[in-house]
Amino acid sequence: MAQHLQAYILLKGHYSALCLPTGKVYFNPTGNAGMATAGSGDVLTGIITGLLARGYNREDACIVGMYLHGLAGDLAAKQLGKESLMAGDIVAYLPQAFEFLA
Repeated sequence: MAQHLQAYILLKGHYSALCLPTGKVYFNPTGNAGMATAGSGDVLTGIITGLLARGYNREDACIVGMYLHGLAGDLAAKQLGKESLMAGDIVAYLPQAFEFLA
């Protein structure tokens, strides 16, 4: 579908998959089941659009955004548990996720 539409399609799940217009697919190693909560996809969209606004190209913004989103969710789950994880918790742990990449 990504090739047909010449679009980037991110299938959000326990191991999210980013499908590129070229036909290549990236699987994300970060993230957990606790992130299946209302608003989590909105947080992912915000991260990616923020990276685009900072000048990242589409592919890099999607890859980095997908990884950071999952990593922030993993950090939050480690401290708070998966069962009570909320979208705002992912946002709260984004600074630590960015630090991990530095």
